Amino acid sequence: MVALPRFDDNPSPPRHFKPPPYAPLIPHGPTQQALETARTRLVLAAAVFVLLFVAVAGRAIQVMLFGAETAGTRITQFHIPSPPVPDRVDIVDRNGRLLATSLDSPSLYADPRQVLDPAEAVRKLMTVFPALDRAALAKKLTSGKSFIWIKRRLTPRQEAAVNALGIPGLQFDHEKLRVYPYGNLLAHVVGYEGIDNHGFAGIERAYDGALKQRRGPLQLALDVRLQYILRDEVAKVIQDFTAIGGGGIIMNVNTGEILAMVSLPDFDPNHPERADPNHPEANWADRIFNRMTLGDYEVGSVFKTFTMAMGLDSGAATMTSRFDAIHNIHIGRFTISDYHGKHRMLTVPEIYMYSSNLGSARMALAVGAQRQEAYLRRFGLLSRPQIDLKELGMPHYPHDWREVNVMTIGFGHGISETPVQVAAAASAMVNGGILRPASVLKLAPDQVPPGRRVISPRTSEQMRQLLRLVVEYGTARFAEVPGYVVGGKTGTAEKVVHGVYARHKLLSDFIAAFPMNNPQYLIYMMVDEPHGNKASHGYATAGWTVVPATGRVIARIAPLLGVKPVDEASAAIVDALTPKSMLGQKIEDY
Repeated sequence: MVALPRFDDNPSPPRHFKPPPYAPLIPHGPTQQALETARTRLVLAAAVFVLLFVAVAGRAIQVMLFGAETAGTRITQFHIPSPPVPDRVDIVDRNGRLLATSLDSPSLYADPRQVLDPAEAVRKLMTVFPALDRAALAKKLTSGKSFIWIKRRLTPRQEAAVNALGIPGLQFDHEKLRVYPYGNLLAHVVGYEGIDNHGFAGIERAYDGALKQRRGPLQLALDVRLQYILRDEVAKVIQDFTAIGGGGIIMNVNTGEILAMVSLPDFDPNHPERADPNHPEANWADRIFNRMTLGDYEVGSVFKTFTMAMGLDSGAATMTSRFDAIHNIHIGRFTISDYHGKHRMLTVPEIYMYSSNLGSARMALAVGAQRQEAYLRRFGLLSRPQIDLKELGMPHYPHDWREVNVMTIGFGHGISETPVQVAAAASAMVNGGILRPASVLKLAPDQVPPGRRVISPRTSEQMRQLLRLVVEYGTARFAEVPGYVVGGKTGTAEKVVHGVYARHKLLSDFIAAFPMNNPQYLIYMMVDEPHGNKASHGYATAGWTVVPATGRVIARIAPLLGVKPVDEASAAIVDALTPKSMLGQKIEDY
C-alpha cells in the first residue's frame, strides 16, 4: 500500500530548517528621489516648530522676569471690546424693576417681483395676519416694486408661521421691539416708542436722545408698588362714582421726586392704538392725555392752602386774626357765600378748617392784588410746571388782576392749575418752605435739589398745623389713618363749560401729607365729574370721594415707605400740631 503525502493547515518547517537571510527592497531612480525630498521637508518643518516654541517660551520667561517692557520693546495690549450700545436702553423703576426694554423682532417685507402667485400669497398671509387689509396687501404684492413692508415687528410665533407658508419673495429684516412689561400701569409717565425708534409721550419722548446714547438703564423715581396702589384706588373712585376720569400723584416733599403718577383713562404702550376695554367709550385723545401734567383745572378750596400761606407769611394775618364770615359778598350780579356757613367771625384756623369762602376772600383782600400775584408766581403757579416731561399744560389766570379776581382766587375760582404744579407748591408749604421742581428721575440719596425758599420756616410750621386740623376736625376726617398723622385740604369746584360754571359737573380733589409732625410724602388725588351714590348719600364732593380713597392709599403705602406709626395723642405731637390759640379749647365739629 502506497503512503500518500500529508497536508496540514499550518505545516511546521523541518526541525533543521534555516531561513535565507533577509534582503530589503531598496528603491532606485525617481522613487528614491521623492523619498529623500519628503524626508528633508519634514526635518525642516520640525526645526521651524522647535524654533518658534523656543522663541515663545523665551519671551514668556522674559515677561515674567522683567515685565512687559524690556530693551525698548512693548507688548501690544489687547482689550475685549465693549458690547455695542443698544438702539434704546432699558427704563427701570427706583428699585430696578424693568419698565421698558428692547427685544429683537423680525419685520416682514417682500419683493413683489419674486412673488409667483400674489393671490395665493395674500390668502396664506391672511391666515397669519387676519387684521391686515386684504385689498391693500393684494395691491402691494402686485405693485411691481422691489420692496414693500408687509408687517413690522412680528412675534417669534408669527415669524415661524410665515416661514411655514413657504412663499417665495418674502424676507425678514430684524428690528427692535420696545416692550413694556407692566402695560397700562405707567403708561403716561413712561410713554411709548413709535415704529421707527422715536419716543412718543412720557419719558420715551422727553429723553429720546439719552435713551439712544446711554449705556446703562435710565432709572426713574417711580415705585411700581406705589404706582399699583395709587392706580387701584383712583380706578375704584372712578367706578364707584361713575366719573369720566381721575388721577393722582405721590411725591417726596423733600426732594420733589414723583414716586407715582396716575391718569385715567390710560392706554397700553405695547399696543397704544387699541381701545381700552375698561373705558371703551374713551377715544385715543382721552387715553393719551395726561391729566396730571397737561390738564389744567380749577382746584377749588385746595387753593385756600396758598391763600393762608401768603396771608401768614406776608403779615397780612396771624393765626389769631378774625375775618367776617357772617355777611355774603355781593359783586355786581355775583354773590360769594359759604357752603356750610358758621355765620360768625372766624379765626384763620377756623377759616381753613371749615373751608370758608367768605373768610378766604376777605383774607385775600388783606393780602392785596400785587402781593397775591407775587406769591403765586413765587409758588410756581403762574408759569409752566417744572417737571422733566414734555406734556405740560399752562395755568390760566386773569389778565387784569381786579378786586373780584383777588377774592375768587382766594378760594380757588378764576384760576386753573395743573395737578403737578399744585402738588409741588403744596410740598413747599409743609417741607419748611422750599419749592423744588418735580422730577420723574431718581435722585441719588445725597442729591437734594437746592430749590428756592418761598415761605418762612415759621409759616410752613403753621401750615402743617392748619392741614392737620382739617383732617382732625374739618372736611377731611375720612382721610385719617391712625398712627400716621395725616393732614390735608379738600377741594370741590364746578367745571367751566362754554364759559359758564356747570352746577352738576364737579371736579373733586384733595391734597394730603404725612406724617405732619415730620412731613415726608404728599398725595394729590382728583376725580373728574363724579356722581353721588347711595353710600355717599348723594354727595360727590371731595370729602366723600377722594378723601376716603387717599386714606386707603396712605394705609397701604406707609409700611412700604418705611414710615412707622406713632402715638398721635402724645403731648409732643399735639403741642406741635395744634395752634397755640386753640390749645385747651373745644373745637366745634364741622
